[in-house]
Amino acid sequence: MTSQGRTMADWRRRTVSNGSIDLAVFELGDESNPTVVLVHGWPDTHHLWTHVAPAIAAAGYHVAAYDTRGYGETSAPDGDAPYRLADVATDLFAVADAVSPDAPVHVVAHDWGSVQTWEAVTTPGAEKRIKSFVSVSGPNLDYLSEWARKNLARPTPANLAKAFSQLGSSAYTGFFQAPVLPNLFWRAAGRPGLWREFLHRIEGTPKDNVVLGDTFTADTISGLRYYRANIRQKLADPEPRPTKVPVLEIVNERDVALRPTIYDYTHTHAENLWRRNSSTGHWLPYTNPDYLVATALDFIDSLEGRSGNRPATLDRARVLSTPGKLTGKLAVITGAGSGIGRETAYALAERGCEIVIADLDFDSAEATAINCKALGAQAHSYDLDVSDVAAFNAFAATVAAKHGVADIVVNNAGVGLGGSALAATDEQLDRVLAINLRGVMTGCRAFGRQMVERGIGGNIINIASAAAFTPQKGLGIYAASKAGVLLFSESLRAELAEHRIGVTAICPGIVNTNIVSNTPLAGFDDDAVEQEHRDRLDSFYQRRNFGPEKVARDIVAALEANKAVAPVTPEAKLGYRVYRFTPWLARLMARGDILR
Repeated sequence: MTSQGRTMADWRRRTVSNGSIDLAVFELGDESNPTVVLVHGWPDTHHLWTHVAPAIAAAGYHVAAYDTRGYGETSAPDGDAPYRLADVATDLFAVADAVSPDAPVHVVAHDWGSVQTWEAVTTPGAEKRIKSFVSVSGPNLDYLSEWARKNLARPTPANLAKAFSQLGSSAYTGFFQAPVLPNLFWRAAGRPGLWREFLHRIEGTPKDNVVLGDTFTADTISGLRYYRANIRQKLADPEPRPTKVPVLEIVNERDVALRPTIYDYTHTHAENLWRRNSSTGHWLPYTNPDYLVATALDFIDSLEGRSGNRPATLDRARVLSTPGKLTGKLAVITGAGSGIGRETAYALAERGCEIVIADLDFDSAEATAINCKALGAQAHSYDLDVSDVAAFNAFAATVAAKHGVADIVVNNAGVGLGGSALAATDEQLDRVLAINLRGVMTGCRAFGRQMVERGIGGNIINIASAAAFTPQKGLGIYAASKAGVLLFSESLRAELAEHRIGVTAICPGIVNTNIVSNTPLAGFDDDAVEQEHRDRLDSFYQRRNFGPEKVARDIVAALEANKAVAPVTPEAKLGYRVYRFTPWLARLMARGDILR
C-alpha cells in the first residue's frame, strides 16, 4: 500500500486522555482480538505504520497506533520537561488501558517510540500491561550509557573503535540539542519532498512508501524536545533497570544512527530476549515493511500460541549470552560431514548460528549435527547429492519450509581429480564439473532466489581453491572447476550487490583433509601405482599439517568482513599475488609435476 488515501481511510480515530495530554489514537481490526500497539519516533506520526498496521490487522489482531505527545494530532505541551521519558511512557500505558482494558498488549515501536517503550517496559509491573515488545532502531538510553561507560572504562583499541564509531553515527544528536539553530534548520529543511529524497538516497526507500502527515514540518521541530529532555540526563545519570517483558530486538546492520554493538548488554537486563540481525536500514517500517511484519508476527504469534505450521525460527534468535554478529542466523553447509565443511559448521555453531548440514553421507552429516548440538546450537542433518539439480532445489525448498530462509549458505561440497587432463575419462570430467561447479551454481541459484525474495540480504560462501589461480600440471580439470567457482562468485557478487547479498570465494591451498585420499588420479593403468602416487601426495598434505579448522576460522572472518575473495593458507595468499602481478611466473611454476 503506497497511497495515504487508501490506507488512512480505514483507521478509526479516538482520543485518549492522560492528564492534560490528549492522545490521538487510530485503530484497525476487531477489538475482540489481541491488541498490538504501534509507537512511532522522530519525525513521524502514526502514518509511519501505513504499510505495517493493515498487515498485522489482517493476521487477526486489533491494531492501535497513536501520535506521541508533540506530534500530529496529539497535544504538544510547551517546554522540554513534559517530554522526559518517565512522562511520555505513561502515555503508552494510558493508550494500552483504553484500547485493551482487559488484557495486556503487544507493542511494536520504532526510533524514539522504541526508546520510550523501553522506559515503559522497565517500569516495575509493566509485564501486567505489556505482553511483548518488538524494538526497532531505538535503544534503552540507560543501557546505552552503560555500554559506553564499559567500553571507555577498558580503552582497548576494539572498545574505543566501538565507542567512537557510535559517537560518529550519533553526532547529529548534539546538533539537535543546540538552541535555536536546529529549529531554524528544520523550519527550512523539514519538507516532505526533501525527506522522501533523503530516505531514498540514504537507504533506498521507495519514495511512494514514505507517508507523511500534514504536520510534518512542525513535527520535525517539536520532536527535537525529546533529544533535549533526555539524552544528556540519561547519559550523565543512567539507571539501567531490568524487564520481565519478552523483548525482540530487530537490529538493523545498516542503521545510519545506531551501530549494532550498542545492544551487546541488553541480555543482562532483559530476562526474555530475542534478537534478529539483518542487512537493513533505520527506517524499516517504510523500506522493508513486509520483513518487519513477518518478524513481528513470528514473535507475537508464538506468544499467543498461533504459530501453526510456520517454520520454527525464534528458538535460534533467543539471546542467552553476549550476542555476536552471527547470533541467530541460519547457516546451510553442503559437504559438512567432514573436513572443511564440518569445521565450518562447528565454527558457526559456536557463534550462535542454527546449522543445516547436508552431505552425500548422511551418517557423517548426522555426526556433525550431534557435535553442533553439543556446542549449544540447533542443528539438522540431510543427505544431499549436490550434482542432482532437482534434489538440490528440493532441498532448498525444504529448508525454507522447515527452518526459514537461510542467512548464510556455504557451498562446500567438492571432489578432487588429479593426473593428465587428456587421460581423464569423460565420466571423471563430468563428475568433477557436476559437483564442483554446477553444484555450487545450483546452491547459489536456489538459495539466492530465496534471499532476494525475502529482501533483507544474506551471505553466500563458495569454496573454490588456490588451484583456481595457480595453474598446475596434473590438476587441469580440477583447477578449471575451481576457477569457474571463483569467477562465478565474483560475477554473482556484482549481480546480488543491490540486494545486499554478499558472495565470497574461499580459496584454500594445501589443507589436510580426506579429499586427497579419495581423489582419483587419471592416466594410471595400474591401480597399485595410482595408489602409490596418491599415498605420496596424501603424505605431503599431512606433513603440511594445515588443518580444516584453520580454514573454517578464515571462512568466518571472511564472512563477517564480506570479502569478495579470501585466499587461505600462506601458499594460497602468495599464489594469488603471483598470478595477479607476475602471471608468467605462475605459468612457469605450473610445469612442475605435483604427482612425482
